[in-house]
Amino acid sequence: MSQATSKKTYYYDWVDGVRVVRAKEEPKKKKTDALKKRAIATKKVATEIADEIKADVKATRERDPAAKSDAEVLLLYSGVHALAAYRVAHRLHKNGHAFAARAISQAARFVTGIEIHPAATIGRGLLIDHGMGVVIGETAEIGDNCTIYQGVTLGGTGKDVGKRHPTLGNNVMVGAGAKVLGPFTIGDNTKIAANAVVLDEIPENCTAVGIPAKVVKREGVRVDDDLDQIHIPDPVAAQIRRLEEKLASLEKELNAVKGKTERKEKR
Repeated sequence: MSQATSKKTYYYDWVDGVRVVRAKEEPKKKKTDALKKRAIATKKVATEIADEIKADVKATRERDPAAKSDAEVLLLYSGVHALAAYRVAHRLHKNGHAFAARAISQAARFVTGIEIHPAATIGRGLLIDHGMGVVIGETAEIGDNCTIYQGVTLGGTGKDVGKRHPTLGNNVMVGAGAKVLGPFTIGDNTKIAANAVVLDEIPENCTAVGIPAKVVKREGVRVDDDLDQIHIPDPVAAQIRRLEEKLASLEKELNAVKGKTERKEKR
C-alpha cells in the first residue's frame, strides 16, 4: 500500500512486526545526484588536462629559445595544439569513447600535421618542436620532459602484436627525422641523433646515431639543456678513420720492407 503527496512518495514496511512508513527517493533527486557526480568528475578531468597543458607550455618556454610568451606558445605552437587535442582524446579513449577520441586525433592531424594515437601514453612536459610529420603510435609510451623534433616516428615494424611501439624514458631527445621502430625501451636521458633509425633497445644516458643506430656514448652525464644535435660522433666516419690509419701503418711497414729488400739486392 502506498500514499503519495505532491513532494514525496511513501510506502509501508514491516520492521520486527511493526508497520512503519518509509519515504521513497524521488527519481528526480536520483537524477540530480547523478548529474552532480558527473559534473564533479568532469571538473576533475578538466583540471587534470589543464595542468598537463600548462606543463607542456612551460616545457616549450624553457627549451625553445624562440618562445617569447605563454600566450604565443598556447596560441601559435602546433606541437602544443596537437598535445592539447591528445590530452582530451586520451581521456575519451580511456572512458570507452574510441570513435570520438579518434575523430579528435584525426582533426588535430589535419590541422597540425602531427598524428598522435589517442591510446598512446604521454607524460608531462613533452616538447614537440616544429612537429610536422611526427607520428606517435597506439602503444607508444613517452616519459616526462622529453623532446621530439619534426619528422620523428615512434612506430612499429609490422611483425609485432600487442605492444608494438617504443617506450621512451624521461628526458629523452629524439632528433629530426629519426625513426624508432619496435616494442623496446629507450632509457632515461638518452639522445637519438637526427635521421637515426633505432631498431633495438638503447640504455639510459647514451647517445645513438646512424642507420641502424649505434650507441656512441654510454653512461655519460645527464642530457644537457642545449640538446646539441650537430657535434655528435659519427660511428661510420670513425671506423673509416681507423681503417685509414691502419692502411697508412701497413703502407709504412711495406715501404720499410721494400727498402730493405732493395738494399740487399744492390749488395
